[in-house]
Amino acid sequence: MTQEEAKRTGPDLCQGIPLDQLADGKMLVGHVGDEDVLLVRRGHDVFAVGAHCTHYHGPLADGLVVGDTVRCPWHHACFDLRTGEALAAPALSPIACWAVEQRDGKIWVSGKREQKQPKPRGKAAGSAPKKIVIVGGGAAGFAAAEMLRREHYQGSIVMLSGDDALPYDRPNLSKDYLTGSAPFDYVPLRQEGFYRENDIETRLGQTAVAVDIRSREVALAGGDKSPYDRLLLATGAEPVRLSIPGADQPNVRTLRSLADCHAIIEYAEAARRAVVIGASFIGLEVAAALRARGLAVHIVAPEARPMERILGPQMGDFVRTLHEEHGAVFHLGDTATAIDGKRVKLKGGDTLEADLVVLGVGVRPRLELAEQAGLTCDRGVTVNQYLETSAPGIYAAGDIARWPDPHSGENIRVEHWVVAERQGQAAALNMLGRGVRFTAVPFFWSQHYDVPINYVGHAEKWDEITIDGDIASKDCLLQFKRNGRVLAVASIFRDLESLQGEVAMERAAAAQRQ
Repeated sequence: MTQEEAKRTGPDLCQGIPLDQLADGKMLVGHVGDEDVLLVRRGHDVFAVGAHCTHYHGPLADGLVVGDTVRCPWHHACFDLRTGEALAAPALSPIACWAVEQRDGKIWVSGKREQKQPKPRGKAAGSAPKKIVIVGGGAAGFAAAEMLRREHYQGSIVMLSGDDALPYDRPNLSKDYLTGSAPFDYVPLRQEGFYRENDIETRLGQTAVAVDIRSREVALAGGDKSPYDRLLLATGAEPVRLSIPGADQPNVRTLRSLADCHAIIEYAEAARRAVVIGASFIGLEVAAALRARGLAVHIVAPEARPMERILGPQMGDFVRTLHEEHGAVFHLGDTATAIDGKRVKLKGGDTLEADLVVLGVGVRPRLELAEQAGLTCDRGVTVNQYLETSAPGIYAAGDIARWPDPHSGENIRVEHWVVAERQGQAAALNMLGRGVRFTAVPFFWSQHYDVPINYVGHAEKWDEITIDGDIASKDCLLQFKRNGRVLAVASIFRDLESLQGEVAMERAAAAQRQ
């Protein structure tokens, strides 16, 4: 067997496989030439599609088939088996499709089918707007712009971003890219040519300072104005800074932007010791990345357990132990009172040496623009089920949006990358008059060394946590319940069950709407 042949997965699908080898609803991975291909059988239909998710290359064969779709086990992207289209973020690019023929009791896969433009979702109510302005170049803003062009919108799209970089994959900034295990090529969501080819005007380094609802204009810091017919506010969130002496020193950093990430990497290359203030998801992911780079890391946080508020006490204990096993040192129940050069003073009396200090004490939504415009706000920008604000024609998505969540039955605001992308996509459709309710189940993932934690749903309060498996063995599924109802599911290496939990929540919410 040659080295090339050894790399191939499963049977050669061009040679055919017996139909009875693929049961209804099941998947099988084979290859066509040098490409891995996933076969999926749905009744009398058999589909042949790319075997890997276009987001982070997750193995779709380990995912879940739901109707004529397949969901990725890693981060819950969803693809149409008939067309290959990426139906749900975080994947934005389609998977390839191959021609399939059934004859003589066998399944035969031949040439790759030409990728067709997806059909528009639903019918628009009224005429399309001539100009859409998107304020924000993050997850929601980019996903909205991409979806508008995917839906054949021919009007003007202007993206106003205070960032100096084109939209990038923010989760990578606290995970693989910060660790040094992912190249920069993985960071941009799209290269510059994408915006040019799709006629998306990106105005970088342009901060929006006011919205005039009557004249339908966005005012920029430099004095320019950008008129709009539909407006999407996707201004995101900003890191919370500490008001303690020394917090403004150059070696004290936060992590939100690509520039922030590069600054931390630059300091880390010359540093030996780091202090992370805050045991948030970002703080702990930064701690893991800095340990991977060989720095001594101390973590300071006021709580008794890291992430207990979100994941409960059992998972909080596990996360602490995991980081300690990798050499991190916790100072829990304590806070920083001052930073003096390379010394961090704690309320409890200790002093920690630090060449680099990273603040991970949370973020706050950027609401100034919405508040200035007179939009209804309640710890976020209040939107309806279509993500429209109190002002007709103005939508909000991402970290700033507080929406009616059909799963929890509450108005919620979350700071999750996948939620922001999916809201951006839904807002894009609704700016085109499609009338699409935002009903996606919230999802996020967090990476700590080689351990991923997936979380589906939303549970601010619960009265019971059930645990299947063993947390310490990194094989578990936790259900967060209130009054016997599952509000959220957290898991470690239980990808299929996590997907099944997501589907169960979707179906429960759909049943309530009927």
